[in-house]
Amino acid sequence: MNITELARRLKVTTKELKEKLPELGFDIGPKAIQIPDEQAQKVIEAWQKMKREEEKRKELEKIKERIIKKELATEKKIFLPNVITVNNLAKKLNLPVTKVIQQLIKNGVLATINDNLDFEIAAIISEQFGFKVEKETKEMKEEEEMIMTKERLEKLIKEDDKSKLKVRQPIIVVMGHVDHGKSSLIEKIKEIRITDKEPGAITQSIGAYEVEKNGKKITFIDTPGHEAFKLMRARGGQVADIAILVVAADDGVKEQTIESLEIIQKEKLPFIVAINKIDKPEADPERVKKQLAELNLVPEEWGGKTICQNISAKTGFGINELLDLILVVAELEKEKLLANFNRPAIGTIIEAHLDKGEGPVATVIIHTGKLKERDFIVTQEAYGRVKSLYDWQGKRIKEGLPGMAVKIIGFKTLPKVGEILEVKDQKEFKKIKRRLELKKEFISPLVLVKQKEAKSVNLIIKADVIGSLEALIEAIKKLEFEEAKINIIKKGLGPINEADVLEAFKSKALIFGFKVKISKEAEKIAEKEGVKFFLSQVIYELLEKMEKEIKEIIGPKIKEVYLGKVKILATFRSGDNFSIVGGKVLEGKISVGSKVRIWRNDEIVGLGEIEQLQINKIDVKEVSENQECGIKYKGKEEIKIGDIFEIYKEEEE
Repeated sequence: MNITELARRLKVTTKELKEKLPELGFDIGPKAIQIPDEQAQKVIEAWQKMKREEEKRKELEKIKERIIKKELATEKKIFLPNVITVNNLAKKLNLPVTKVIQQLIKNGVLATINDNLDFEIAAIISEQFGFKVEKETKEMKEEEEMIMTKERLEKLIKEDDKSKLKVRQPIIVVMGHVDHGKSSLIEKIKEIRITDKEPGAITQSIGAYEVEKNGKKITFIDTPGHEAFKLMRARGGQVADIAILVVAADDGVKEQTIESLEIIQKEKLPFIVAINKIDKPEADPERVKKQLAELNLVPEEWGGKTICQNISAKTGFGINELLDLILVVAELEKEKLLANFNRPAIGTIIEAHLDKGEGPVATVIIHTGKLKERDFIVTQEAYGRVKSLYDWQGKRIKEGLPGMAVKIIGFKTLPKVGEILEVKDQKEFKKIKRRLELKKEFISPLVLVKQKEAKSVNLIIKADVIGSLEALIEAIKKLEFEEAKINIIKKGLGPINEADVLEAFKSKALIFGFKVKISKEAEKIAEKEGVKFFLSQVIYELLEKMEKEIKEIIGPKIKEVYLGKVKILATFRSGDNFSIVGGKVLEGKISVGSKVRIWRNDEIVGLGEIEQLQINKIDVKEVSENQECGIKYKGKEEIKIGDIFEIYKEEEE
């Protein structure tokens, strides 16, 4: 082949080609005009490989640049929600609450520590203290809640009496870039290291599983693929003791690899890098190690501290060695794996769903303590009593111990993933149960109307494979709407066809397709009949669209508007569903028909409504700040002197 022709194919000048050939291992001489066809083909392959390497190097440089920029960012920036209390704003600004209140007064705003501020006012005050303010997203709020939950968990499991502690089994989370082999690794470990499997037992998916190596148990968190978003990976990092970072030997360090590393480093998790797909011809583990070294993660064999293990999740190569390394790291970290096996259990909910036969079902990772049948259990939003416990294989057990993942049946309401589970004595349980019930006990007339008019939203779901379909359906179950019931009236695999569209038209359903297409005939019918259909290759985009469409069908939400606060100074008489009391308006104003939330010792003890107001025994419609009045309260709760009435109204938005 002519050198000029070869250069043209490679889209470079002849001069550039001749200069580069020696670097690629081809010495043809500066005056060469021709090159053998066989050698030309090798040059093309080597050139393409070089270009791929350059692209990956540029990508890695961009990632490193992003990390450096993130580390150098020193600007005081905070994210605020639509509404925030004065106390929480002070915490965000890391300032004394008195200083924030003084600044509010300077701006003509009279507010106490527990008063709500809207975003605009909170932003003005924050900017006056030198902060740049942006609006908080749902994901940011969830991340902040996670941090607070973690801090609370650490306080709860801290044990003063060290003599009661012993080492529990380690909890492992597998992280890494999409398609680098996380799921394959988990499946291969399951396949070769399952423990105590009874003949005929059906392994149930509870979000975690156990393996045994050298007589020692290891718990793996098995996060479903459809939940492998940043927040869910962060949750995994939050409950785990050790991380396995999977990097494909043929692909190297990628965006989600870096994201996973950020979570690992933020959570201060010890980790092992599993260099996967070592069996592939294009595998280059040394290149992966070089990329890690460029991120200041120098492999042990290069004199650093980063543990690396070559594996093949496909063939099983290196899996036993990986498990050995986990045990070595667990031994080094055993001070962090100490737990009390005899105290009431504390854990984290890692999976929760409603089962037709069993009701609310949850999986908990136990951090410390013993969880038994008939224990009283609470989370931040749910409560119940343990009816039955199951291990990760679906076998009924009498108790769950630290480090185990246990399925619980017995919750009265469904807990949220990420919530802390605690075992309480009966007296404390009843108190917490009452408080949680009070949150849901009083239903406003507006909500009652909406419940009577509750809408039913029908969906038709199509996907490319059964795994995707199941993942999508599971994700849809987690979309909770009080104002509407979501019905999946039809589900299946393959493209959206005419029958799907006709069924949607008949049932007034929305059609959602994941990684599938719609036939031309079906699209024509949909357009003619006004049937809505949505297609996406990305599951969370589809879910976002689904949520938006459902919200549009449901209509407006109920917004709570704070009005004022009353301190109860006297109680006169009470009946079955009312009380006559005297009080002073501390702030704001109160009016007939307003809703009441009763606070006693920083806890909500009742909910009701103002039925009548009097000043000097004369009926009035409203009472302003600093005025005393008589109040006829409609509600079941017994009112006590010193109680605080928080007054509010509800509006549609």
